[in-house]
Amino acid sequence: MNFRNKRFLNLFLSLTLIVGIVLGTVPMTAFAKDADVKKLTIVHLNDVHGRIELDEREGAIGYARLKTKVDEMRKENPNLLLLNAGDTLHGTTMVNVTKGETMVDLMGLVGFDVMVPGNHDFNYGYDRLLELKKRAKFPIIGSNIVKESDGSSDFEPYVIKELENGLKVGIFGLGTEETKYKSHPDNTVGIKFENPVKVAKDMVKELEKEKVDFIIALVHLGIEGSLETTSKEVAEKVDGIDLIVDGHSHEILNKTYGDTLLVQAESYTKNIGVVDIEIEDGKVVKKEGRLITFDEAKDYTPDEEVEKAIAKIEEINKPIVDVVVGKSKVELVGERGKVRTGETNLGNLITDAMLKSTDADVAFTNGGGIRATIPAGEVKVNDILTSFPFTNTLAVIEVKGSEIMAALERGVDTYPDEAGHFPHVSGMVYEFNPDKEVGSRVGKVTIKGEDLDLNKTYKLVTNDFMASGGDGYTMFQGKPFVAEGGLLSDVLIDYFKEVGEVSPAVEGRVKVTKAAETVEEPKAEEPKTEEPKEEAKPVEKPVEKPVEKPVEQPKPQPQPAPAPVAAAKKYVVESGDVLWKIAKKFGKTYQELAEYNNIKNPHLIFPGQVILVP
Repeated sequence: MNFRNKRFLNLFLSLTLIVGIVLGTVPMTAFAKDADVKKLTIVHLNDVHGRIELDEREGAIGYARLKTKVDEMRKENPNLLLLNAGDTLHGTTMVNVTKGETMVDLMGLVGFDVMVPGNHDFNYGYDRLLELKKRAKFPIIGSNIVKESDGSSDFEPYVIKELENGLKVGIFGLGTEETKYKSHPDNTVGIKFENPVKVAKDMVKELEKEKVDFIIALVHLGIEGSLETTSKEVAEKVDGIDLIVDGHSHEILNKTYGDTLLVQAESYTKNIGVVDIEIEDGKVVKKEGRLITFDEAKDYTPDEEVEKAIAKIEEINKPIVDVVVGKSKVELVGERGKVRTGETNLGNLITDAMLKSTDADVAFTNGGGIRATIPAGEVKVNDILTSFPFTNTLAVIEVKGSEIMAALERGVDTYPDEAGHFPHVSGMVYEFNPDKEVGSRVGKVTIKGEDLDLNKTYKLVTNDFMASGGDGYTMFQGKPFVAEGGLLSDVLIDYFKEVGEVSPAVEGRVKVTKAAETVEEPKAEEPKTEEPKEEAKPVEKPVEKPVEKPVEQPKPQPQPAPAPVAAAKKYVVESGDVLWKIAKKFGKTYQELAEYNNIKNPHLIFPGQVILVP
């Protein structure tokens, strides 16, 4: 070996020795640890209710800025999943016009990975939800949504997402049992919602067999105000769930129950929920939930593609929703926390409109059907459709006074908690004491100034959702419809057009009493003292007035008989008839028929009614 080769060999050996010494001082576990740690990011929304745009008034972030943030976070960590916990496809004119199609298309554009349906995602009907599920570019899952006939399901129970570095995430869906009465009951005919706790236990076993690294329950169950199984119950009673992403109760949740983290991001895209996760050697070593708030997100640059898609939707809808229908001197309060706990001027306005458009004795509607406040000033169609987005129609039914009392007891059974079934009324005043037991809270009730007669039959106008037993008003279920009308939103639009300007107030239609207010404390008896007796005064005899003779009234003169009127044709209204169709049959306009028959509301006719055709 020559000298040059020896020098090279010596240099090589020296470097090898130095590297060995350096490596020997660094724990080898550090390298192993970095190699085995897998990072996962979960971004989540719930209860969007059709809010796709930035809205300063509601504090809604919207989808364009959500897309910007999600894309940024995906560049930082490709192992990111964007989840939706339901009540998204319905809620504003922007999405209602297309029965949810607009929303699922935008969600695909934003990049959602999985969704569970909430109760209001059934609002267009079950068949329509299945159509939207088929159209969506992401899976809509529900492990406890099954057919009553054979227990099969139109929804996949879970999905497994295989991400980078071999990371496997299992996600199963759970819908609320309240869907059976917190969407129109017709929307879930033949469908049932199995117990979430039982189904969740089965899902965990299934996903453990699939050897997933992380298990997520994507649920629409909620905690506050829920009368059925809650997400908290699932967290406490089901082992093996790493993360529950929840919806339904519009809360901010970031709580740990045992080994399960439970999160919720309020509603309306007011926040973007984020959970940062680290998994080491198959074990979850980090789960941290946080929120990106409206104040932070409003300054994001909106995604251009999503902005263009929203602008196109607005352009199509604009001629429909920008029409001014009237004015309001005051802000019409439709805030969730207020309409679900007490009387508001907007609740009074809608029930007044319902009563005015019918000949009912009393109007009765649920606070959960009122979804937004309307500012003072000009009122547009869009304002009304945003406040009353549901496709509920007017229904007049006959009920006993005892059934009205039962309905009021149902309406205040969870007070002071927020409840969608809280009753707003017109033609009625009721008081209740929340200190008393549920079922015995309602006290004095008057209808049109008279005490409620439990045995009397009253005409009650409500919406078809409640008339069919929705929101737990089973006492209305099965009652024959005396009359049917148009959409609640149309009823209010017609009311504005007729009266022009409104200024409704809170009038005391709903009175909350307390035991201290209704029961007077007995006063301590004071010692009696003898009052000096007054001397008796002579009683004066009344002066007799002369009796007046009755004045003889002139006898009525016979009136000439009215001139004969040409006989009008009679038409008996059948189920499904509307006035304009009837008019068309006879070559008339619906205005002519309405005027001839003295029909105040041409949109409100009922089966069996006789229409005279001149």
